[in-house]
Amino acid sequence: MNHETTPIVILGTGGNCIDILDTLLELNQLGTERFECIGFLDDDEEKQGRAIHGVKVLGGLDSAGRYPDARFVFGIGSPNNFWRRPEILARTGLAPDRFQTVIHPTASVSRLARLGRGVVVFQNATITSNVTLGDHVLILPNTVVSHDDVIGDYTCIAGGACISGGVTVGRACYIGTNAAIIGHVTIGDGSLVGMGSVVLEDVPPNSVVVGNPARFLRSVREADAPS
Repeated sequence: MNHETTPIVILGTGGNCIDILDTLLELNQLGTERFECIGFLDDDEEKQGRAIHGVKVLGGLDSAGRYPDARFVFGIGSPNNFWRRPEILARTGLAPDRFQTVIHPTASVSRLARLGRGVVVFQNATITSNVTLGDHVLILPNTVVSHDDVIGDYTCIAGGACISGGVTVGRACYIGTNAAIIGHVTIGDGSLVGMGSVVLEDVPPNSVVVGNPARFLRSVREADAPS
């Protein structure tokens, strides 16, 4: 069966963004969907005009309007800038319906899960029943998001994290690599759970928690770093 090819622009050029390109190539190989990555956008002027794996960095984020026929995927997000993801995306001026959800073919996503716009789910991730993923959520490889979890808009879940059932993770959070979160707790908006941390109780908004069990380290704003 022939499928119409969807032109895609990836926002950012970091590791997540290269993995998005790789996922698009995997989907093309399967033939169930067809995507053409026409370029990256990145505000780092030194990268603009260069090619990454044969795909050109076309310009900055504010040039997104030059590609009216494309759909977009937002790959920017790290422990250094996760709380700024809404602000970063706003630079594009793009309408919400311009974003493509991308799911790696090895990921397992329940038919009973609800996914927002521009969600990205990478290799071997598991999204189980009644999960709600907000807009622009990034789910990195080998992550488990269990039944009835709610993950807020712009949140990043790093590789190997395991989130038990009934958890609420707020807007623009970052859950670190191999973190574990016990069931039915709430992670407040704008918070970071450190790598390998074990969360056994609610985390207030804009908090950095680390350790086993996870303890408050500092506020996120104290850890500000350039995006």
